[in-house]
Amino acid sequence: MAAVNPYLQVENLTKSFGDQVLFENLTFGLAEGQRVGLIAKNGTGKSTLLSVLVGKEGKNSGSIIYRNDLTVGYLEQTPTYPEGLTVIEACFQNGNAVAELVREYEKCIETPGNPGLDALISQMEQHDAWDYERRAKAILSQLKIRDFDQPISQLSGGQVKRVALANVLINRPDLLILDEPTNHLDLDMIEWLEDYLNRAKQSLLMVTHDRYFLDRVCDTIYELDDNVIYSYKGNYSYYLEKRQERIDAHNAEIARANNLYRTELDWMRRMPCARGHKARYREEAFYELEKVAKQRTYDKKVELNQKSSYIGNKIFEADNLCKSFGDKKILDNFSYIFSRYEKMGIVGENGTGKSTFIKILLGLQTVDSGTLDIGETVKFGYYSQEGMKFDEQMKVIDAVREIAEVIDLGNGKKLTASQLLNHFLFPPEKQHNYVYKLSGGEKRRLYLCTVLMQNPNFLVLDEPTNDLDIVTLQILEEYLKSFGGCLIVVSHDRYFMDKVVDHLLVFNGQGDIRDFPGNYSQYREWKDAKEHFENEKQKAEQQKETKTQKVRVESKRKLSFKEKKELEQLEKDIEALEAEKKMLEEMLCSGTLSVDELTEKSKRLPVLNDELDEKSMRWLELSEFA
Repeated sequence: MAAVNPYLQVENLTKSFGDQVLFENLTFGLAEGQRVGLIAKNGTGKSTLLSVLVGKEGKNSGSIIYRNDLTVGYLEQTPTYPEGLTVIEACFQNGNAVAELVREYEKCIETPGNPGLDALISQMEQHDAWDYERRAKAILSQLKIRDFDQPISQLSGGQVKRVALANVLINRPDLLILDEPTNHLDLDMIEWLEDYLNRAKQSLLMVTHDRYFLDRVCDTIYELDDNVIYSYKGNYSYYLEKRQERIDAHNAEIARANNLYRTELDWMRRMPCARGHKARYREEAFYELEKVAKQRTYDKKVELNQKSSYIGNKIFEADNLCKSFGDKKILDNFSYIFSRYEKMGIVGENGTGKSTFIKILLGLQTVDSGTLDIGETVKFGYYSQEGMKFDEQMKVIDAVREIAEVIDLGNGKKLTASQLLNHFLFPPEKQHNYVYKLSGGEKRRLYLCTVLMQNPNFLVLDEPTNDLDIVTLQILEEYLKSFGGCLIVVSHDRYFMDKVVDHLLVFNGQGDIRDFPGNYSQYREWKDAKEHFENEKQKAEQQKETKTQKVRVESKRKLSFKEKKELEQLEKDIEALEAEKKMLEEMLCSGTLSVDELTEKSKRLPVLNDELDEKSMRWLELSEFA
């Protein structure tokens, strides 16, 4: 898989930890301008592969060759900084070529005689380093980091990740290598990063579970499966289509081999010990055929038909809930009655109170005032951002069996702990591994199994998509779509939200919470239409003001009888149009319309404004002579 005009060429790369082989004899390349998304199951070594590529970890064998003078920016999954640094100082850390250049320049200025100043000035101009700090502050602001003098030690893990992302982007490297860049970003930040990367046109190799992000940013997908890298020249949607074609062809080849294998096996058992040349040839062909026949087939669809425990009609009723932290309001007289089988998504910027809200619902935090009444049959299953602390010396199967040995599915059917783990991509040999051998993503997947093993009828999932691979997300989506209980999901994964929720609670901050009747994509479409409407309204008002100023009296002539009648009709028409416009604006801002109604009325508004402008101008012309 050699790349044309290669930036990076990898040949026969192997990495193992003790007896665990993560990947073996990997060969692939990355060309100038190429934007690659790397997809693989958790535990196959995606993060380790990126770390090996940039020299953070060693390799067992193979070669990694970068083009000469290539600059590489690397965002690791869990970055760290020395505690003594401030946010802005972290952007001048070692490893950033432009930051090093700025520091050398400042050191030179402070040194008597300024040795090497001319050369440094030339390099500063060549690397566009003069506005480095301004660029750093601009990108940090886009990522909602605005206190540039705050000590890095006071930041949360998510904020540190955002500082590290800014640090990588500021330097404008030729090649970006990013490990889960959308983790800990809210939806606005993710969309900003999409736009930034599409405008920057840098070469890119990244690991991410955000499928919309993959779709809109990448032009190539690499899938790592059983130590083979498959390349798909297209975005994520194209990859899904072509991957299924590859799987179907693979399964068909194995099926054909199995049919022939049975015939050849019978021949092998019947043939005499003395063999001629043709028999030896056929025997060798048999062993080659056996290798193909015994390959693993891919399941076309992994399903988990699990019924939740019974849930009554009363779920929860919130009445005038209030919650604040100092001047920061989370809930402000919030009231809501949750329905049976409802599937709600919660979106909003970081810090608007989404996690606090679900902790209040679960009884993990108290409200300042108001009442919350939970139904007697409700059995919560809570998947938190913080995860679960496992005994690292415990076996995977035992971690789930501690919760329950089986799930009762009703009708005499049961699901064992081992069967559940198998559905979530823990094969029998993996189930008897120790927890400490699992990757971070595999531990999150195990945590998910422990939540589901409790057989809840009300699932509350707080950022379930972080650190889960795409295959696991697809299984979880299918599970949630058929889940016979209630669901609340807090997530920044737009694709996931579109698949599993019926409506959204939108947290706008300071206790402003709105209910939207649709999924995230529909909400985004409505939000864009609303912003367009407000912009058009502002432009129309400015145009109307300008046109009014330009009207001048042509003469002192009087109106004809026909013009008088037209003026009277115009006054009625304008009054009716203004009333319709006012009603339309109120409806658009009410948040009570369905998506179809929102779309229809958003289309009507520009037409209405044009009619109003046209009739108002004609009325102004005629009224001058009335």
